[in-house]
Amino acid sequence: MRAWRAHELGEPEDVLHLEEVDDPAPPGPGQVAVRVEACALNFPDVLLLRGQYQERPPLPITPGLEVAGPVEAVGEGVDPRLAAGTRVLALPTAPQGGLAERVVVPARAAFGVPDSMSFEAAAALHVTYQTSHVALHRRAQLQRGETLLVHAGAGGVGSSAIQLGVAAGARVFATSGGEDKVEVCRQLGADLAIDYRSEDFVALVKEATDGRGADVIYDPVGGDVFDRSRRCIAWEGRLLVIGFTSGRIPEAPANHILLKNYAVVGVHWAAYNRANPQVIADTHAELVRLHAEGAVDPLIGRRVPMADAPAALADLAARRTVGKLVVLPGG
Repeated sequence: MRAWRAHELGEPEDVLHLEEVDDPAPPGPGQVAVRVEACALNFPDVLLLRGQYQERPPLPITPGLEVAGPVEAVGEGVDPRLAAGTRVLALPTAPQGGLAERVVVPARAAFGVPDSMSFEAAAALHVTYQTSHVALHRRAQLQRGETLLVHAGAGGVGSSAIQLGVAAGARVFATSGGEDKVEVCRQLGADLAIDYRSEDFVALVKEATDGRGADVIYDPVGGDVFDRSRRCIAWEGRLLVIGFTSGRIPEAPANHILLKNYAVVGVHWAAYNRANPQVIADTHAELVRLHAEGAVDPLIGRRVPMADAPAALADLAARRTVGKLVVLPGG
């Protein structure tokens, strides 16, 4: 089968090579084999290749955190609901990621999806929408009528947060870079879309809330965005730490947190796969329901043939993308 592999660390276009490799070994106890019909790309794939991710698996590495396709074979002890032929989304285990034609994954990391959901949508649903749902509902306890500010709203996680915020009945503001991306945020349902390249989001958020600020701020950027977000957080607000795509990990002064009585809330969604997997299962069921109702639908900015995966990752790293990029290994 074909798989993208990196034998050294570096930028995607420099280190990834499309290779013919052996098919994975047959699934063992508690495992399933999946034919990859779609693999969604995420910023952690870039960090993994650079050696900057929190997990550093041994080389060679095949990136790809989330895939979708049919189950081809099952090992012993697997739930009958994951029988061969079942349509699933799944999380491969590094270093054998999803930019390959087949993967073997733990059965606990595979979730059935309905026929009404395309494989492209299924691959793009899991990491970003799970992250946003857990962030907004479990960690921030977002309430109907509250104001939610989403940074990087036209990106993968940002677009999912806008949709989930709208579905929760929040008043949603979003920032993004450039008029095209700002328009994407509006189309996703943002009540106020701000171009951070030319506008001051702190001033606009305060103006739109009569000086109160945002009750919940969703920040996958970090750096200066986090620092400035503290200036427009509402009394008893929740500032969600999603990630650091800016490259700088910020620090929060405790005296400011105390004076404004807000919370800085960490969101390490992947840890639930080990610490409390029932959260993942329950959230998946809720996301499937919301998708069936039309409340959420992954924003797929581009469908990418297998040969173009490294260039797509480079675009993702350079913020030249909208929504999710989904690689089609059959293409």
